[in-house]
Amino acid sequence: MKTAVFPGSFDPITRGHVELVKRAVPLFDRIVVAVGTNSQKQTLFDLEQRMAWLREVFADESKVSVDSFEGLTAHYCSKIGARYLLRGLRNASDFDYEKTISQLNEIVGEGLETIFLISQPAYSHISSTIVREIIKGGGNARPFLPEELQLPARYDTTT
Repeated sequence: MKTAVFPGSFDPITRGHVELVKRAVPLFDRIVVAVGTNSQKQTLFDLEQRMAWLREVFADESKVSVDSFEGLTAHYCSKIGARYLLRGLRNASDFDYEKTISQLNEIVGEGLETIFLISQPAYSHISSTIVREIIKGGGNARPFLPEELQLPARYDTTT
């Protein structure tokens, strides 16, 4: 079984994340969208909320499951038997960063292969970091978020 892990903080999940996973579905038998947790990193949304959003967004994708992990992504992949990492590239800066990480993961993960998909132009400007700043600043982040995602009332400026 070809299993890929799509790791991230998904704080919050964006339309770009969703588009990437949907494009990857035909390539793998199973895709695990895995929320990496780090006690040193402060998130806007708690793990339970992010997991609930991911489950709702991918509810109709039978090949997609949602999980969370702590520690190294390569170790998590080994634990669940995944031989592939799925990563999106929005620009040249992403490529430089992701190339280095993929080379390290190949060593640490003992042959873990990283598959890169280039973002579609409509999504290449979207990042969770930017969307978080829009939300925290009281702006309307709705154009960047999946339709299924309902922001907590304190962050929803569309109501």
